[in-house]
Amino acid sequence: MKTVRLLSGVRGTAAIRRPRSLKRALLELLRTALLPVAWLWESWLSCWANHKGSEGTVHIGTSAIAELRGWEFTETMEPIDDTVLADTSRTHQAGLNRWEGSATAFWDETDATGQEACTIGASVTLKFYPEGAVSTDQFYSGTASVTGITRRAAIQGMVEVDFNFLGSGALTEAAVV
Repeated sequence: MKTVRLLSGVRGTAAIRRPRSLKRALLELLRTALLPVAWLWESWLSCWANHKGSEGTVHIGTSAIAELRGWEFTETMEPIDDTVLADTSRTHQAGLNRWEGSATAFWDETDATGQEACTIGASVTLKFYPEGAVSTDQFYSGTASVTGITRRAAIQGMVEVDFNFLGSGALTEAAVV
C-alpha cells in the first residue's frame, strides 16, 4: 500500500496495480478512493433494469400459451389531419389509439386453453408479461380478435405457429398482484 494523491487536496491509501480496463480502473477508483460516492453510483446503475426475452410470457385469459417462442405488440395513434390551405406545414390532432400484436410458438395441439383457443375470429383476453408473471411485475392486458394464423414446417425444424391479434378497446398496463 502506498499513500497517493487521489484528487486535488484529497489524500488516501490505495493499492497501486495495473487495471485490466478503463472500466475496471474507474470502478476500482470508486471503490477505494471515493467510497462514500461509490454506493450512490452503483445504486444508480442498478436502477436501469433489463430483462431477457425468456422472462416474458403471453396468456390467453389465465392460461399461458404453451411452447411460446416470441411475441410482440404495437400501440399506435391514428392522427387526424387538420391542415388548412393557409398552413405551410401539415398539422394534426390526436385521433384514436389502436394496438395489435402477434405470438409465435412451437405448435402444440394439446394446449387446449392457449393455442387451441386461438381460432380465426375468436375474441380473446390477452395478457403480455414482458418480465414474468410474479408479484409486482408489469403486464399489458386487452381484448383482441384473432385475425390470422400461420403454421409452417421445414425439413430441419419444428412445426411453428404464428397468431396475429387486433385489439378491441384499450390495452392497459398493470402490476401483477
